[in-house]
Amino acid sequence: MSAGVPAVVAFGANLGDRAATIQAAADELAATEGVELVTLAPVMETAAVRPYGIDREAPAYLNTVAVIRTTLEPAELHAVLRRLEDAHGRVRTQRWGDRTLDLDLIVYDDLVQDDPELTLPHPRAHERDFVLRPWLAADPLAELPGHGRIDRLLDELEGGAA
Repeated sequence: MSAGVPAVVAFGANLGDRAATIQAAADELAATEGVELVTLAPVMETAAVRPYGIDREAPAYLNTVAVIRTTLEPAELHAVLRRLEDAHGRVRTQRWGDRTLDLDLIVYDDLVQDDPELTLPHPRAHERDFVLRPWLAADPLAELPGHGRIDRLLDELEGGAA
């Protein structure tokens, strides 16, 4: 395909067969018309994060990011991600709760929008190691619009700036 715009999708799962779910969702995303999977970062395991911080009692997450190119509009791509979550048993009963699959559109080209349905770039991506670390592995020169280079953001997080 190679047409369209670059976008980054974050994957997370902490219930069920996490690795199989993430791989299946990545395959299904790649098979979606208007989406080309450029790179899927290696999966990393992280502790669950709640509004109050790390929850060591909750099942650990597997996280990764996909760098894609897409001809879909942001709202269309977001709808695809929601359908994939639903297809893999995502239940939306508790914000920040455990889940079989979480898919977040992190960036869509360099689009900046503050919309109740879809804020871009993702409003908390710059403070999430579990998004930034796999994204850096997938694209060492990546930048988060409005925040700068991913490698520098990770350095700031590791330095306790977050």
